[in-house]
Amino acid sequence: MTMDIALTFLILVVAILLFVTEKLRPDIVAILIMVTLPWTGIISVSQAFSGFSSNAVISVIAVMMMGYGIDKSGLMQTLSRKIVKIAGDSEKRILVLISTTVGVISSFMQNIGAAALFLPAVRRIAANTKIHPSKLLMPMGFAAILGGTLTMVASGPLIVLNDLIGSGDYERFGLFEVTPVGVALLGSGILYFYFFGGKVLPNPSLKESQNHQDFLKEIYELPDNIYEVIIKEESTILDQTIESLDIWEKYNLHILALYESGSIVYAPWRKTRFHKEQILAILGKEEQIKAFVDQYDLEVRKNLAVFANIKNEQYAGFAEIIVPPKSELKGKTLWEIAVRKNFSIEPISYINQAGERINCFKEPLEPGQELLVFGRWEDITKLKDSRDLVVVTEISHVTATEGAKKNKQALFSLTVAIILVLLGVRLSLGFFTGALLMILLGVIPKDEIYQAVDWKTVFLLAGLIPLGGAFEQSGAANLTADIIMGVIHSWGVLPILFVIGLLATFFSLFMSNVAAAVLLVPLVLIMGENFGIDPRGMALLVAVCTSNSFVLPTHQVNAFIMTPGGYKNADYMKAGGMMTIVFLVVAVFMIYLFYI
Repeated sequence: MTMDIALTFLILVVAILLFVTEKLRPDIVAILIMVTLPWTGIISVSQAFSGFSSNAVISVIAVMMMGYGIDKSGLMQTLSRKIVKIAGDSEKRILVLISTTVGVISSFMQNIGAAALFLPAVRRIAANTKIHPSKLLMPMGFAAILGGTLTMVASGPLIVLNDLIGSGDYERFGLFEVTPVGVALLGSGILYFYFFGGKVLPNPSLKESQNHQDFLKEIYELPDNIYEVIIKEESTILDQTIESLDIWEKYNLHILALYESGSIVYAPWRKTRFHKEQILAILGKEEQIKAFVDQYDLEVRKNLAVFANIKNEQYAGFAEIIVPPKSELKGKTLWEIAVRKNFSIEPISYINQAGERINCFKEPLEPGQELLVFGRWEDITKLKDSRDLVVVTEISHVTATEGAKKNKQALFSLTVAIILVLLGVRLSLGFFTGALLMILLGVIPKDEIYQAVDWKTVFLLAGLIPLGGAFEQSGAANLTADIIMGVIHSWGVLPILFVIGLLATFFSLFMSNVAAAVLLVPLVLIMGENFGIDPRGMALLVAVCTSNSFVLPTHQVNAFIMTPGGYKNADYMKAGGMMTIVFLVVAVFMIYLFYI
């Protein structure tokens, strides 16, 4: 073993440990790899930073921009409403239509984006049809992951694959070359839940409810009474702040709005001080209101005069909000975020994985964390433009942005991009042309161009690409391939393919699927040449099987739907374990039939 091989394996082991322990963010780990490799002399400086000019990274940026534009245009929201209208109240028909639509959408945008796009609609369908969300959200999430295998731009591993095989003498894959495999995988996933969903999915009871607001109040036992509380001159609350009273912990009350000198402040900041003649709109139970009023010598009236609008569900209401995996708010508390001051919404409670309300607003937010809030629909709607919070509750009351939708322009831009790629234009150029069209046609506002790109993912890709080069250039890939081939050299083609698929599946469980592809593709190219099996087919199997992430909630889509669906780790083991086997079998046989 040479020094270069030893250093490559050392960097690889350290990187895997950092990925597994999550001591550093994945993109930081990738940057660390990118910077460390040229210092060791394994690769040159230009090779270390070549990822930023790679076709894969440029393609990812373009796909992100186009996905953002499609979401911004309202094209998918229009489609989701039509799906809801067609589906009716049949659980299996809803499951098939939602899963199929989400799968197709995720073939042209990030799977987490497709899942986030449909989560509010699925929750609304669940409420209206009296189907528990747990019966629909996992099939929807799995379909989003499976849809990532439908096109060569649907997932990071498939995008980076063309760069990894293009550096050799292998022909790049066309946009739809992987589609037969993807269709088989998506179809098998839908059929799996269609026939076995009743056995593998949790089946909690769901109470009857009239509409989505009643649904939320009922399942979370939310208070439904809003009182106007007047601060009198003799009140002992004067000059104190909302925070100092700690009324959330002591009385389980929430100040929804504050009236003073002819103006109303909704969801007043916790540092707001109380003055005489202020009027508060407080949400809570009658006995708690009475205790609070008696404690501070306040005047209460149940009939709303100043805040009559708040009681109108067309004006304000409860909403569910999810913290997405890549949110900048991850690890911060609601107090640090100043959610009232910055978003004008009142946090009501957290929802834990058991679906229970908990009041611990000083705890840091985690990916998949669900929040219940109360606010005006116009304020809650503004959160939809934030990439750090996802509004789960579908807001049908606000239509102010309807006129700004550019469905036709977004569809035209996407169609142009696809046609260009089909005509032989490189993925990066074709999709960047489509993204530019979206900007010029006003689908993506000019001041939102750069926020449309998830730069953490860009640096993750750019940082990991040199690792694949180092793994191959140092001789580490050849050495590893020789060791594996020494064990399986006498096996048949199908057993070898199953081993490759298992390796890709295993690696993707504890590290980024892109990292797994970067490590394994150079390895299987060597193995394919030695075994006499088409190396391109084996490389495609690796890129596809890195999406086989169902058995644990480690995949970002699984983490995202965990709390809204009320799932536990055991639910993923039960439903995802069988899905993992189905995925592996279908992927191996499809690759064997079409590419080997």
